[in-house]
Amino acid sequence: MSILAIERKKTILDQLQATGKVNAADLASLFDVSMETIRRDLDLLEKEGFLTRVHGGAVKSNFEFGEPPFVQRQSLQLESKQKVAKKAAQLVKNGDTIVVGGGTTILEMARALRGLNKLTVLTSSLPTANALIESYHQGLFHGKVILLGGEINMEQHSTVGTICEKMLGLFHVNKAFLSPGGISLTGLTEYELEESAISKKMIEVAKEVIVIVDQSKIGIEALCKISPLQGIDVIVCDQDVPLSWKPHVEKIEWILAEDESREKNSTE
Repeated sequence: MSILAIERKKTILDQLQATGKVNAADLASLFDVSMETIRRDLDLLEKEGFLTRVHGGAVKSNFEFGEPPFVQRQSLQLESKQKVAKKAAQLVKNGDTIVVGGGTTILEMARALRGLNKLTVLTSSLPTANALIESYHQGLFHGKVILLGGEINMEQHSTVGTICEKMLGLFHVNKAFLSPGGISLTGLTEYELEESAISKKMIEVAKEVIVIVDQSKIGIEALCKISPLQGIDVIVCDQDVPLSWKPHVEKIEWILAEDESREKNSTE
């Protein structure tokens, strides 16, 4: 992708964040490019899962009819998920006890946990537990994995329900890592009631709550409430704090996950 295309992409995403929609003709005029160029830009962003094409432009992506199954979501915004997951994994220290929720971003975080000792991980995610087992056998993960019991959500590959909540209540952990369906000024939200109940319980048993999201989830409000922003300590995202959010997140540490090459250059 050319520098100009990258700049157009960033501007389009910024407008989506601010207003929830973009007009193709206005974008063509703004960038002084053809409508065909803008259509290609929007088509690419739609394939990446950032927006949904509509007549005359595009709107920010949201799962109107519920979240797609885990398997279908794994490839969506994969690069962004890996970026924020790797940054979040750096917040885990030797000897930590952590609880991690379900979702594809959490799975990428589990894969990024490397070189730590005496780590205890509680999780409701079957793929995350399997990823840690694989890392253990490869000599990359050193610690315990506690798989929370309960009914299995077949589409989301996670455990839910009363048994899972009661099991969570047996523990106190240093940190909870959550990747909700959406985060907005109203707080964290999820698409399924049972999944949101598990996330609430994870927040309850943790000393510190860390939310990891890619920019596609910023401004999204799903059906079920998890927690207001006041219940969060840290947000890890590949987008900086939206300007309109700054007065509301002053007490939250917002960690920007940048490209590795950019981070390296900034330290040289």
